[in-house]
Amino acid sequence: MDLAKFFDRVNHDALMARVARKVRDKALLRLIGKYLRAGVLVGERLQPTETGVPQGSPLSPLLSNIMLDDLDKELERRGHRFARYCVDFLVVVKSQRAGERVKASLTRFLQQHLKLEINESKSTVRPTNECVFLGFTYQGTRIYWSHEAFQDFRHRLRELTGRSWGVSMAYRIRHLNEYIRGWIQYFGLSQYYRPLPELDAWLRRRLRMCFWKQWRYVRTKVRELLKLGTAKKTALLTALSRKGPWHLSRTLATQTGMTNQWLSESLGLVSIRALWISLHYPT
Repeated sequence: MDLAKFFDRVNHDALMARVARKVRDKALLRLIGKYLRAGVLVGERLQPTETGVPQGSPLSPLLSNIMLDDLDKELERRGHRFARYCVDFLVVVKSQRAGERVKASLTRFLQQHLKLEINESKSTVRPTNECVFLGFTYQGTRIYWSHEAFQDFRHRLRELTGRSWGVSMAYRIRHLNEYIRGWIQYFGLSQYYRPLPELDAWLRRRLRMCFWKQWRYVRTKVRELLKLGTAKKTALLTALSRKGPWHLSRTLATQTGMTNQWLSESLGLVSIRALWISLHYPT
């Protein structure tokens, strides 16, 4: 289940009543109230905020958890097995019929007690093997990243290795490493390994293409390839080729010069495969 526009629709009175259960300091309660009613700047005009919680502040996730604590307690009281992260939650029941009944019951509870609405387009009752929760899918006791999450990852890698991005290769690789490490720290929990070696090879080829594009002139290409140990004849023939950077990134000249070892050890490119293995087999 997913809550519809939660941060825009939170009822201030309902939220402050729940905050007051945990906070006794009246000055602090007034400060939180002012924070909620501070308004938003639309163009050059400040518009009042009668409902909702400002997004982007460290306080907003805390307030959302305080607001939804009643939901957690209700699910515990009913004896359901569930997981909730912010406004997304998954309730596990034994049958489709039980799922429909629980969904309808929780919808009424959220509307009546918390003044919140369910996002019907993102809330479904289905077998766990068909569920996507926080970017993961489940097959029995195994967990995998979802197809959409993996495609988003690949799309972002394509953007970071775009040959028209006018930045230095050191800057590009630093940002690429940061993004890969962050993605693996979250999605590395997945037990799906098969596409990673191929993805690593594709990423290295993308970087070779970027180098080839940056070198630009034939003389520069030959000089750089010779520095990296490519045979002179091979370097000359490849540099004089009229084929595009993507095609030439997989030739003998570029692969014997810009080797995997050079990309990883000299330039510091991290391996997606190696990071996944270190998470699952740390010994």
